[in-house]
Amino acid sequence: MSTEVLKSVAPPKGKPKWLRVKLPTGKKYTQLRGLVEKYDLHTICTSGSCPNMGECWGEGTATFMILGNICTRSCGFCGVKTGRPETVDWAEPEKVARSIHIMGIKHAVITSVDRDDLKDMGSIIWAETVQAIRRMNPKTTLETLIPDFQGIERHLDRIIEVKPEVVSHNMETVKRLTREVRIQAKYERSLDVLRYLKEEGLNRTKSGIMLGLGELEEEVLETMEDLRKANVDVVTIGQYLQPSKKHLPVKEFILPEQFKKYEETGLKMGFRHVESGALVRSSYKAHKHIL
Repeated sequence: MSTEVLKSVAPPKGKPKWLRVKLPTGKKYTQLRGLVEKYDLHTICTSGSCPNMGECWGEGTATFMILGNICTRSCGFCGVKTGRPETVDWAEPEKVARSIHIMGIKHAVITSVDRDDLKDMGSIIWAETVQAIRRMNPKTTLETLIPDFQGIERHLDRIIEVKPEVVSHNMETVKRLTREVRIQAKYERSLDVLRYLKEEGLNRTKSGIMLGLGELEEEVLETMEDLRKANVDVVTIGQYLQPSKKHLPVKEFILPEQFKKYEETGLKMGFRHVESGALVRSSYKAHKHIL
């Protein structure tokens, strides 16, 4: 195996210029921000300080997190709190559907923490949330960014039955780094989840990976090839940024031309959409991925 790392720069004290984010502006953004504050709505866009919030909101896309804000897993890259989650809020599906209605969202992305503490892994709330959104917002299209549900098919079937336009599950990193980066997750299990979703008739599947954790270029390409073999349609590739000093450090900042190379390579592999860039996140340009 080659020891050549990705074309990159060592992490300096400050972020490179291509990681500097412009403040979100625009009439649509201002309108949605006002609604979020007025009605105390909750989106990952605001709580996660997403660098693409202004752009996404301007296009009528927003991301919502369900099943609380405490995860049962302790992934080395993720800024979400870990520990004992709160009791499931069975009114949450209606609350999320109402938020989408108030904001006038055209395309909603729904994600969640992992709930390994629940017998159904949270899959029932997942399905009920999709159904509630459909009832209250029949013209809104949906992407569900789901956990692996430990690969249990009956839980995955609940997502398949409600048929979101896009179902996404992130690989997050390459095979060699999975145990360090995702701890309780398994590389092959995530691939099996994506493969099963497609085999059971879902029209559009999607996954994402982060770069800058010490992966090799050939490992990134291998992961992309594995995703294509699982018939995944859309892939997102972005730069990992350390949420706090307690999390895994950034080992390199990937140059823009390297991200462009992955985009071109991914399209040649046969992906319908490849979003590849330093500031790309899972829901970046999500509204385009239903096409």
